[in-house]
Amino acid sequence: MSKLIVISAPSGTGKTTLCDRLLKDTPELLLSVSMTTRAPRGAEKNGVHYFFVDHAEFKRRIADDGFAEWAEVHGNFYGTTREFVAKAFDEGKSLLLDIDVQGAAQLKTHYPVETVRIFLEPPSMAELERRLRARGTDSEETIAKRLKAAEKEMSEKTRFDHVVVNDSLDHAYLQLSGIVLHAIRGVKVATK
Repeated sequence: MSKLIVISAPSGTGKTTLCDRLLKDTPELLLSVSMTTRAPRGAEKNGVHYFFVDHAEFKRRIADDGFAEWAEVHGNFYGTTREFVAKAFDEGKSLLLDIDVQGAAQLKTHYPVETVRIFLEPPSMAELERRLRARGTDSEETIAKRLKAAEKEMSEKTRFDHVVVNDSLDHAYLQLSGIVLHAIRGVKVATK
């Protein structure tokens, strides 16, 4: 059975690295491509990184119940279309969704049997702050905002089906891939 594998995590937890590895190692897993009203950045391509639409089109789809999940963030809309989910399921694929805790809750409501929610957690707030600073890409203000958002996100982790602590990238990947393979293949995998 096709599944929606939802991974939520605070910024700086290693989610992108782990998701990229999962996609590389799991051929029946596709990355979900969200629809957004924000403008493309850099070399982003329509249909590859996002489906870019205007506000009117996005709101029309909301009115037509065309989203499996959606949210407004900083004046722009982001969402996963029901059409994208249906197409993947028709092809026998499972989708990997990198979305926030609110989107994860919406998907569980719309697809209660198919949705597997995994929360990726840092070993501590101090380690998360260290990782954010080590990236060297964010201002002090941005780091403070990310840490505040992380506290809020981590307060929601008990609502998830699984919690994986990224204390070691290899160990976290072993746990994460075990959960995913069990969900989509029905195979129990040793995770220790």
